[in-house]
This record gives sequence, C-alpha cells and structure tokens, in this order.
Amino acid sequence: MIVIVDYGLGNLGSIKNMLKKAGFPSIISDDPVEIEKADKIILPGVGAFDTGMRYLQEKGMLSILNHKAMVEKVPVLGLCLGAQLITKRSEEGVLPGLGWVDGETVRFHFDNGAPQLKVPHMGWNVLQIVNDHPYLFGLPEDQRFYFVHSYHMVCRDEKNVIATTTYGYTFSSIIGQGNVVGMQFHPEKSHKFGLQVLGNFARS
Repeated sequence: MIVIVDYGLGNLGSIKNMLKKAGFPSIISDDPVEIEKADKIILPGVGAFDTGMRYLQEKGMLSILNHKAMVEKVPVLGLCLGAQLITKRSEEGVLPGLGWVDGETVRFHFDNGAPQLKVPHMGWNVLQIVNDHPYLFGLPEDQRFYFVHSYHMVCRDEKNVIATTTYGYTFSSIIGQGNVVGMQFHPEKSHKFGLQVLGNFARS
C-alpha cells in the first residue's frame, strides 16, 4: 500500500490521481496507524520547513515515519518541501529535519558571478542525471519537470546526488540515500514525465 502523508501542505489529490493514472492505488493519511501499514511512502509538501516538521510532530507521525524509513527501509519519496524535510536542517527554519539523507537545505544565493535570477525558481526545467536510478528509467530525452521553490538541497556526499538542475548555478534536484529519495520538483504537475517517475516508484 502506498501512503501519501498528509501534513496539511501539498497537492495530495493530484499525487493520488497521478498514481491512479499509472495504475496504482494509494491512500492519503495523517494517521500513524495507517502509515504503519505502508509498503511505500510519499512525503509531499509545499510551504515552510518548520511548519511541515511541526505538523509531523504534533500529529505523532515522526516516530512511525522514522521507523518505516530507517528500520523497515520501505521506499520513501519526498517531493518538493517533502524532499527538503529529509535533510538535516534548512536555512528557512530552526527545527531539525528528518535527517534521512546527510545534507541540508539552503536558499538560492546568486553571488560569485552567478546571474541574479528571480526567487522562487518557478516553471519548467530539465534534469541532468548524474547517477542512474530506477525511478528515472524510461524518461525520454526531452524530459522536463515543474519546479516552484526558493530553497534547494545540498548533500555532504556527492554520491547521494542523483540529478542536478541549473538555475543560475547547478543545484541538486534529486537526492537519495538507500531507500529514501527526494525530488525538488513536482512530478504530479509534470505531465507524462512525472507520470513515468511516479509509476517507476510505485513499481519498484
């Protein structure tokens, strides 16, 4: 069973509909009992880092999420804010992140000669795949994904970077460590490309 974690922030219905289109049922839940039954977990989200972490804590989901990700090693996919939450910390807030991937989340800083671009980074952009991953199998050469974010992820170890994207400079747009993967973009808004990625996750 795929559980889409509901912590009050995210395009939950769009993700569920995209999974259904790919042929996979899912449920949306903030109930730790339901999350405990999950074979796969999607952690979506839009908005502020601390708001997301606080909701997970207040709803009693932190313990079971940590157990599923770190002990049971079920596949976990973080999307946008959900991807940032799997890092250890964010410049956006003061609360610690989940820390499932050894990295942090930082704001776009256009200095050292980088073009001064608008923040948030919003719209369609492409992936440069640096480490092959099953979730990216079958993507066409003209792949592109929809982004809306002011912060991005930085990994301590380059081996945890799966794909990068360029916006003023190159940043990590997909990171992963074992069973946990975070994608900075919104596959549920990325048409056939997002459908392929979510289908790959569901089939894995």
